[in-house]
Amino acid sequence: MIYRSKMEKPSPVQLLEMLQNLGEEELKVFHFYLQYEPGGDFTKIYKCQLENADRLKTVDVMVQAYSDRVMEVAQSILGRMNKGHQWTIFQKTLTNICFFNSDALHKCHRKLKPALKKKFECVFEGIAKAGNPTLLNQIYTELYITEGGTAEVNDEHEVRQIETASRKPDRRETTIRQEDIFKFPPGRKAPIRTVLTKGVAGIGKTVLTQKYSLDWAEEKANQDIQFIFPFTFRELNVLKEEKFSLVGLVHHFFTETKEAGICSFEDFQVVFIFDGLDECRVPLDFHKTTILTDPRKSTSVDVLLINLIRGKLLPSARLWITTRPAAANQIPPKCVGMVTEVRGFTDSQKEEYFRKRFRDEEQASRIISHIKTSRSLHIMCHIPVFCWITATVLECAMKNRESQDLPKSLTELCLRLLLLFLKTKGTKYDGGAETDPHWSPENRKMIESLGKLAFDQLQKGNLIFYESDLTECGIDIRAASVYSGVFTQIFQADECEMFQETVHCFVHLSVQEFLAALHVHLTFINSGLNLLEEQQTTSKKSETRESAEKHFYQSAVNKALQSPNGHLDLFLRFLLGLSLQTNQTLLRGLLTQTGSSSQTVQETVQYIKETLEDKDGELSAEKSINLFHCLNELNDRSLEEEIQECMSLESLPTDILSPAQWSALVFILLSSEKDLDVFDLKKYSASEEALLRLLCNLSEEGCTDLLSVFSSQSCSLRELDLSTNSLNDSAVKLLSAAVESPRAKLNILRSDRFVFFCLFVCLFSVSSMLSSQSSTLTELDLSIENVQDSGVKLLSAGLQSLNCKLNTLRSDQLTFYYLLFFRLSGCNLSERSCEALCSVLSAQTSSLRVLDLSNSDLQDSGVKLLSAGLKSSECAVETLRSEFKC
Repeated sequence: MIYRSKMEKPSPVQLLEMLQNLGEEELKVFHFYLQYEPGGDFTKIYKCQLENADRLKTVDVMVQAYSDRVMEVAQSILGRMNKGHQWTIFQKTLTNICFFNSDALHKCHRKLKPALKKKFECVFEGIAKAGNPTLLNQIYTELYITEGGTAEVNDEHEVRQIETASRKPDRRETTIRQEDIFKFPPGRKAPIRTVLTKGVAGIGKTVLTQKYSLDWAEEKANQDIQFIFPFTFRELNVLKEEKFSLVGLVHHFFTETKEAGICSFEDFQVVFIFDGLDECRVPLDFHKTTILTDPRKSTSVDVLLINLIRGKLLPSARLWITTRPAAANQIPPKCVGMVTEVRGFTDSQKEEYFRKRFRDEEQASRIISHIKTSRSLHIMCHIPVFCWITATVLECAMKNRESQDLPKSLTELCLRLLLLFLKTKGTKYDGGAETDPHWSPENRKMIESLGKLAFDQLQKGNLIFYESDLTECGIDIRAASVYSGVFTQIFQADECEMFQETVHCFVHLSVQEFLAALHVHLTFINSGLNLLEEQQTTSKKSETRESAEKHFYQSAVNKALQSPNGHLDLFLRFLLGLSLQTNQTLLRGLLTQTGSSSQTVQETVQYIKETLEDKDGELSAEKSINLFHCLNELNDRSLEEEIQECMSLESLPTDILSPAQWSALVFILLSSEKDLDVFDLKKYSASEEALLRLLCNLSEEGCTDLLSVFSSQSCSLRELDLSTNSLNDSAVKLLSAAVESPRAKLNILRSDRFVFFCLFVCLFSVSSMLSSQSSTLTELDLSIENVQDSGVKLLSAGLQSLNCKLNTLRSDQLTFYYLLFFRLSGCNLSERSCEALCSVLSAQTSSLRVLDLSNSDLQDSGVKLLSAGLKSSECAVETLRSEFKC
């Protein structure tokens, strides 16, 4: 790599250093020139912007006003202040400093880049430090990263967020490659200083930052950056009682900078990476922390972080912060330049991952096909870490020739993962044979302790734990290294080398929730204690075992449904899945008593089905969907099969589907791997209940949702058929606003019996819809009756608009009385109506190609007027359909 002999400092840094050479009175004069005569064609800065402005505030205001020409303004003003000599001295000093910095930079890079490369070039999938390392560049699969959004909190369960995202089509949002994270985006007036990247646990945020750092260290990308300093909040947590300056903190973690004699970073382009804000245990109070601008002054880590994020400390630096969604609001929005979101793997990226993981093409294809057969696995594989879990278990099953019986449920997958690691521990570390039983006394104690830890920390909302947390669960701290050495794929330990403190976590939230569910399940089966009850009680002696089990599982369902954010959704799936006898067979040796009976399982299934009936309509779509996932974990797909059978019929009686079956239909439609091109609701039912359940009988609320769809950048809807819908005036106004959206791509709109209760409001809305500059509507098919003259006149105004692109207009029995509008057949058009229609056909802007007047009752005068319009040289009609009644 060849560096320039002279490196230019960022303009804001140069300006700040120059202003620091001015006295207080000189700074006031400098402000005067900025307000009244900045020189050349530069914009004057308002007095209020500079009132009580210190040097830092002056730099901010000038950079905002003059951008990259800020130093030209400064030089011009200094010249008029007779301070030109100071400018000359400043430039010479800057040159000397830059020459010195270039030498120091070379010296530092020779050691720093190889150190970062060594740290990040290998990954241990599943964070398995005791396992075999894999080259990051070899397995790295591009993640789906989108720009946009806010730093608002999302406290929904992260698996629910993934499932919601999986039901959305591939979007046309602004996607970003990791190497371009700080690139100047089009349309922005100022460069990005701070990027906040959100993403659920295990989605790939950490690997993303590692790849960014590795590419820089290997000189593949971002060589305009002189330093990248990657930190994790786990490391910083250990320092929360210590005091450092910013320079000291960098020297502490990156000793190569200290060895090179670099004690100032204002002269360099620096990127700080802070990974895992959600794991931060350093208090970040942006309201009370004192301002710090000196990077050489020692203070607590929280004060350093806050001032660095605020931009008070080292304002020229760039920051990249990653976090889970629930912690995103810890950073004030004004401190964030851009928010991005890691969505994990798209469907094609999942396949790419498995084909990279399995070099055998046939094996990779079989695994991909199997995952597609299980919707739960397919959804979870949006998360890269879960792809690793799935690949590990399926690879082992195929090696053992169990491919005919591969796990399809999340519960069985996690259970087999657990057994796989127990076998690995027995053969590789304990010197046992593969045929030895899994559940030795030592292993039982280990799993019970890990389960308790998982459950206790899950209740507290923690994903990382320290020595005190382990001690509370009866885990010997000295034995924790054994867990880290053997169970690193499940249980991770990160050692902070400076302080030798170990931070623990499970590889993914799903593994923690599985072990938590296992703990609750084992506790109940072995002792009768229900840990989910607020007042924990054991089953009464007079209560039969079957009755106690029935209450246990049903109360778990009720507790999960009471959660507003679904935080127990995945836990419930695992808990119910563990009640299956096939899964309990794998737990034999861990259970001291016989597990749940098949009768209990069937009663739980029936209870869930009764809950899905939801006759009061209080069950949200998300909760219904999770209950279907629970049924899948219980190996019951009867409701889905009933609906699949119904879907194969050509038509159904209106009352054949129960509320639970309607929920099943929604689940199937949302879970389908293929996108539906056409969904014909009339095939299933024409009842009001059906329309309401599927949001097809559009209310005002429904149209609001439709508005959000049309306005979405990713919307690809081309044809909308609202036949049999009944919309009031406010709903139509919303629908019209949706169609007018610049992002709407609708070409065809159809309706029959499109009922409107406020005629003129609706007509104005439709006319506005056709006149909109962004309208892409080319076909309008609305069967209504009795169009009045006023209705046709308003419609004509829309059709004559320069922006109207309609080329097909149809109508059968278009009755316009309290109803709306187009397809001009059966309209009983009067002479005045035909006059308005004639003006449309004669308009220079008319794009109408097809006119359907079937069943219209036109009188002689009407036909004459219509003929005049058709004869016009501007008329573009190519097809006329009519059965004139003269």
